Amino acid sequence: MNISTASARVLTQMDTYGNVTVTFNRPEVHNAFDPQMVRELTDVLQEISKDDAVRAVVISGAGKSFCAGADIGHMRKSAKFTKAENQRNAGESARMFHALYSLNKPTVAAVHGAVRGGGCGIVAACDIAIATRTATFRLSEVKIGIIPSMISPYVIAAMGERHARRYMLSGEEFDCAEAWRIGLVHDLVEEQELATRVGEMLGQLYSSGPKAMHAVKQMIPRSAHSPIGPDIVKQTAEGIAEIRATAEAQEGLTAFLEKRKPSWTEPPKAKRTAAKAKKKR
Repeated sequence: MNISTASARVLTQMDTYGNVTVTFNRPEVHNAFDPQMVRELTDVLQEISKDDAVRAVVISGAGKSFCAGADIGHMRKSAKFTKAENQRNAGESARMFHALYSLNKPTVAAVHGAVRGGGCGIVAACDIAIATRTATFRLSEVKIGIIPSMISPYVIAAMGERHARRYMLSGEEFDCAEAWRIGLVHDLVEEQELATRVGEMLGQLYSSGPKAMHAVKQMIPRSAHSPIGPDIVKQTAEGIAEIRATAEAQEGLTAFLEKRKPSWTEPPKAKRTAAKAKKKR
């Protein structure tokens, strides 16, 4: 994956283990989303989804804030848009959130500073969220007479309907401890420990089967929103039966029985060396 240019609103960089860091790059406006940033992030996520070399994705923000949500300047301009223009613009943003939520790789939000509006949606759409103890959150849309419509499916899934009612209606700020209590974030760390904790989480994800993680991401919403009855019983049985027959599952089970690490945990350099040796033979 190519590293984005410094002029881009979204920067990407992949390490030697296939972890891609996606950085919001509008620090002068606290990484607020404008249409260009929405398109760039959507394009980046689509590119990542097609790249088998990518193992996990970290979402971060440049500067003092993680993300301030929608750009106020653009929202002011949108008041003069036609209905069709507003629907098209909102549709692009809605697709961006869904592209992140449904990405076929595990995602980790590395959260610091201010998180407002759509920024909370980004955190909620990621699989795992790790925040610094100085991070603050706010679903502030009602304060300017709008609603957190596009992010609502992800935020409600993360914090639950009861907590969403309070914070979406009041628009009040809440701190990292409250974000942890209501389930919006998973871990809290000191500012200087954020990169280390994210690295530890990436290590956990690297030791998990890539295709199995994708299957889990598909399984969770299906199981969460299905009544416990014959249909979901049948689907879950079919799901495990199907994946047991895959090459990845067979390798994982064999490695466990042989008391060794599965092949997907081999460092990329070792994999390339093994591949070259195989070609020579």
